[in-house]
Amino acid sequence: MPLPDSSQYIPHLAFDSVVFGFSKGKLKILLMEYHATGWLALPGGFVKRDEDLENAVKRGLQERTGLEDVYLEQFHTFGTIDRFQPEVMKSILLASGAEVPEDYWMLDRFFSIGYYALLDHEKVTLTPDILSDSIAWYEVDQLPDLIFDHNKIVQKALQTLRENLDRKLIGGNLLPERFTMNELQAVYEAILGEKLRRTSFQRKMLSLDILERHEKLFTGKSHKAPYLYSFKP
Repeated sequence: MPLPDSSQYIPHLAFDSVVFGFSKGKLKILLMEYHATGWLALPGGFVKRDEDLENAVKRGLQERTGLEDVYLEQFHTFGTIDRFQPEVMKSILLASGAEVPEDYWMLDRFFSIGYYALLDHEKVTLTPDILSDSIAWYEVDQLPDLIFDHNKIVQKALQTLRENLDRKLIGGNLLPERFTMNELQAVYEAILGEKLRRTSFQRKMLSLDILERHEKLFTGKSHKAPYLYSFKP
């Protein structure tokens, strides 16, 4: 495998993306499994010298999910000395069939800028990168051990997501364009990790004046058909 040339990228700068999706009542994130190691990690990458930081993150996500227009939030920069583990990166490159010089730039210490992304689970087409055997969804509350400090990155992203929940239209990025109130409540419960009272949640969401009500969703199973909603532009 040909290795990326250091002249194309900004040295010592990386990004890691915590990609959230919602499916079957569960909040999930995307993880990659590196070739022949069994190691799991967040999708990330490096920033090209002629590229904006956010465009680099969008490029990495588009290559792995097929989506170009995604909701992104930068939430923290990670730079502790214990995340510097050149032997781990070298093992990943060797397992992919690369010849790795001792002074290769990807073995250097990197500061990583964390982003979280919110995607509609149903629209994603997952594609592993050249270092990975697979990329798949994992439930947030049942995450395996990840390499480097990626478990800490996930927890920081989740904390920020919860703090932003009432200030930004987060739910709308995890659901189809139109959704029921029960579906929106399920997203909030998955993010917060707790059950919410149905009447209190509905009253709160309607009081915020951020939802537009549409026709009822008739399924033929019940005379109590729920209304469909969308977020106001």
